[in-house]
Amino acid sequence: MKKNVLLLPLLYISLFGYAQEVKDIDSTAIFLLDKMANVIGDLEAVSFDLDNSIDKLDANKNIVKHYANSTISFSGPDKLSIRTEGTKGRSGFYYDGSYMSYYNYDENNYITLEAPESTLEMIDEMHTDYDFQFPAADFFYPTFTDDMMEQFTSIKFLGKKTIDNEECYHIMATNKDLNVQIWVSNKTFLLPKRFVIIYKNKSNLQVESTFSNWLLNPNIPDAVFDFLAPPNARLISILKKS
Repeated sequence: MKKNVLLLPLLYISLFGYAQEVKDIDSTAIFLLDKMANVIGDLEAVSFDLDNSIDKLDANKNIVKHYANSTISFSGPDKLSIRTEGTKGRSGFYYDGSYMSYYNYDENNYITLEAPESTLEMIDEMHTDYDFQFPAADFFYPTFTDDMMEQFTSIKFLGKKTIDNEECYHIMATNKDLNVQIWVSNKTFLLPKRFVIIYKNKSNLQVESTFSNWLLNPNIPDAVFDFLAPPNARLISILKKS
């Protein structure tokens, strides 16, 4: 399985000619991340809501916040659906194990592409080839904890915090470019509650996401993941990134 590519860029450390950075890794933080990853990895199906706040720079270098709410469902290793509504309008991803379709509800147009046979491989390929973004996908990679340890120089457990009446474990990971904070809920079997990414190398732009309405191992009909183009919807094409 490929490493996370959506949220956490790799930190490259030269082993020749430069001093290697010293890692400061807290065993309690790693234990909690491992437990969270194991819970997610054992799920056969899951559905949840995700509220996103994303900072962007406008033409005058002012920070403008964009908001979105997504309902996300996974089933087995090869089913995914995402419906999003927010600042940029309404859209959806539908993946049935063979094809990935992206539908723009506002423009009534869609793209359908052949895809790999597993959800995570599909996410990797669609992000690499077409720059599609899949909210919070990193948490579903089996290598999540190992990737965090590789990409960050410091990972710390900051104690317990309460968010929306849920007791959460607060973890912070940093490197020279990023500050990532994760709150893991002690109420929902150690599932993620919130995460924040601060891009230190990009004017401290932030991404903040909050999880809610977790449904664990629900019975989701296959039809949820099948895309059927609405009447008069227009099929459009897309080019791979050069």
